[in-house]
Formats: sequence, structure tokens, C-alpha cells
Amino acid sequence: MDNPANGPAAAEDSLKLERFLPYRLVVAATLASRALARIYSRHFGIGIPEWRVIAMLGQFDRLTARDVGELSHMHKTKVSRAVTELVERGLLERTPNRDDRREAFLTLSAAGRRIYDQVAPMALAFERRLMDDVPAAEMQVFERVLSTLTERVRVLSAGFTAADD
Repeated sequence: MDNPANGPAAAEDSLKLERFLPYRLVVAATLASRALARIYSRHFGIGIPEWRVIAMLGQFDRLTARDVGELSHMHKTKVSRAVTELVERGLLERTPNRDDRREAFLTLSAAGRRIYDQVAPMALAFERRLMDDVPAAEMQVFERVLSTLTERVRVLSAGFTAADD
């Protein structure tokens, strides 16, 4: 009979997904994102990718689709679909880039700006409700840990190649 303590994956070394930090972070982010999405979907008929594009442009005013993808960590196809949808709905405007005809600058239209101006306070209120029961001192520690983990992931991911997958 095999002894689990001597096997290739000893009990303390076995992966328990519900305790695996990367998985837990994704679950928390997904649940928060979905809850927030219900708010802006119901009020404005936009999904998560569209909201992220609007939020980026609300913050930075003028970006290319590539910039939006990099800043929001969204795949370029999601950005492209969201931009197409928002342009068709009259919420975004495209201006050709004279220096690079392959890309365009994106800005919120007046209607897009009105949505941003209404959704941003809702998002901030959701964030406040999310953290209502977390003491300020714990939030400060959490922010430091999250910043440290984010930077560590950047460093670790920069060292990986396709062969490491």
C-alpha cells in the first residue's frame, strides 16, 4: 500500500485548488466583476469588456485600442469587439493616427462620457460596499500585499518563455 507521505505528491505538497492563491484571486476578481457587471448591464446595456474600454477612456481621455488592451490587461480581440460595439452605439469616436495608419485614437463621445460619468460613481460605491467590513489598517496591509504580489508576478512572468508553459 502506498504511503501518501512518501508518494510523489505528499499531502502537504498536493494542490488544493480552493487554497491555491492564483485561483483564489481569480475567483474573487471574477465574482466582483460579475456583480459590478450586473449594475452597468442593467442600467446601460454594456458588458465587462465595454465597461473596461469606457473606464480606460474615462480615465485617460484618448488611447489606441492597443493602449486599452495593455492598460486593462484585455486580449486584443476582446478590445476590438468592444470598441466596434461602442463605436456602433455612438459611445466612442475613432480618429485616424496620422503617424500610423494601422491604428486610430479612441475617445468617448458625449454619450459615452455621460455613461462613464454615471457608472464611475456606481463602481466606486460598489467598491466601498465590498470593503465595508474590512478595517482601514487591514486594507492598508492588503494594498501593500497586493502591490507586492502584482510586481512579483510581473517579474516572474517576464522570466518565462513559451517553452516554460
